Amino acid sequence: MPLEWIIAALAVIAAAASAFSWWGVRKLRRERLPAPQINPASIQTTGDRQRVALILNPVKLGAGLAREQVEQACSDAGWDPPLVLETTVAEPGTTQAHQAVKEGYDVVLAAGGDGTVRAIAPALVHSSASLGLLPLGTGNLLARNLGIAVNDVPRSVRQALHGAGRRIDMGRVELRNERTGVNGQHTFLVMGGVGLDAIVVAATRDALKKKLGWLAYSEAGMRSLPGKRQRMTISIDGGAWQTRKVHSVLFANCGKLPGGITFVPDGTIDDGFLDVIITSPRSILGWLWVAAKIVFRHPGPIPVITYHQVKRVDVKVSEATGTQLDGDTSGDVTSLSVEVVPGALMVRVPGRATGPSVGMFSSSTER
Repeated sequence: MPLEWIIAALAVIAAAASAFSWWGVRKLRRERLPAPQINPASIQTTGDRQRVALILNPVKLGAGLAREQVEQACSDAGWDPPLVLETTVAEPGTTQAHQAVKEGYDVVLAAGGDGTVRAIAPALVHSSASLGLLPLGTGNLLARNLGIAVNDVPRSVRQALHGAGRRIDMGRVELRNERTGVNGQHTFLVMGGVGLDAIVVAATRDALKKKLGWLAYSEAGMRSLPGKRQRMTISIDGGAWQTRKVHSVLFANCGKLPGGITFVPDGTIDDGFLDVIITSPRSILGWLWVAAKIVFRHPGPIPVITYHQVKRVDVKVSEATGTQLDGDTSGDVTSLSVEVVPGALMVRVPGRATGPSVGMFSSSTER
């Protein structure tokens, strides 16, 4: 079979994956149950009076509505008005979150995309403040993995203020570039990677993201395939170094992608582990396997993807290579180290939590 036909077949499967995923999201929207009404008086009787800080990305669609809904919800509950802090390019949320924690706010609401959440989260690690998510971004992967309402600001506000508490893990990564001398420590909540996935993130067009949302990444992926494998040397949990030719090494804190697709079968956000995914297709056929796994949600292993559950992973690359964290580019590296931070954050989620993850304010059963 000519190579052109194989590439065409891959394009058809990738397009089918995008269409199937989009259908999944639309189906979920159609089948969404009405949010239950919450009686503010019943919340007050629990004595759970909260001080709320709202960190808002003002350029996001829905930012104004999010602010109005939070202010109204606090008023209805008889709480003080929320502290509202807007993000800027220079201050994407970390400084604002530190201020909220220092001033003793009980819940810090992140109104923005995954990048805003990632900027806010480090300030809340092992603090007394809970993180509430008001998803206004393109992917909103953390919210999706936690079952938090997406594209429904009033509902996500109720979940963030009156939901249960769930303690989740976080990833910490040290990025190093020996050629430039630039090193840095960062965190992530959903997924990061080195290699082809970072190339795809960098190639995604902003204008297309505004029109198509997360489906824009699929278009960038098609332009980036089949990609060039490169030599990476990998150590799992301090074990022996192994050298392989791969496309990407990804490290995931949770496993679901938009459309209900499970990319990491064992990915759990509060198990104290990260899941490392190594992709190494040698040919178009290898990428067909990857596409088929996504399209048909095949739960079993395939030869061109390997999975490891780890506490730590170290990677060295043969040449400076791009990285991404939670869908944002994070620079080129020659090596990196990634480790899990177990139970780092208390996050508000729908419903009533049980066991050790229960938060202070679980007075309602918002879903």
